[in-house]
Amino acid sequence: MKTQRFTIALVVLNLVVLVTILCRANPAATSEVAPVLRGRALEIVDDQGRVRAMIKVFPADPTVKMPDGTSGYPETVLLRLINSKGAPNVKLAATEDGSGLNLGGGANPTLVQILARGANTSLKLVNKNGREQVMKPGE
Repeated sequence: MKTQRFTIALVVLNLVVLVTILCRANPAATSEVAPVLRGRALEIVDDQGRVRAMIKVFPADPTVKMPDGTSGYPETVLLRLINSKGAPNVKLAATEDGSGLNLGGGANPTLVQILARGANTSLKLVNKNGREQVMKPGE
């Protein structure tokens, strides 16, 4: 009889301890948000594992030929938003000497490009046939 009472008392005590632990383990109250997320790059992937968004710092490369005829690619922070087919529809870049924004359309090579590099700015529009129009201040 004493063994049965002892077992019941032990079960009740265990239940009290369990309920106390469960009441204190409120995940909403105990989860803390990290103040800063640090890393070399950030990629967001979809359910199929394809990269859909990316932010990364690219090192400078003095050997690259730029579309405007200059040489050298400055260190660049680049944000890409990528469609389901793997094409970057949005590119936002920041460099030491300027920035750029590319907005791609649904048909290649449709795009809008806004550049501010050094003392120069431009707006380029390209339609699906590859016909382009470039606007610069004073033109």
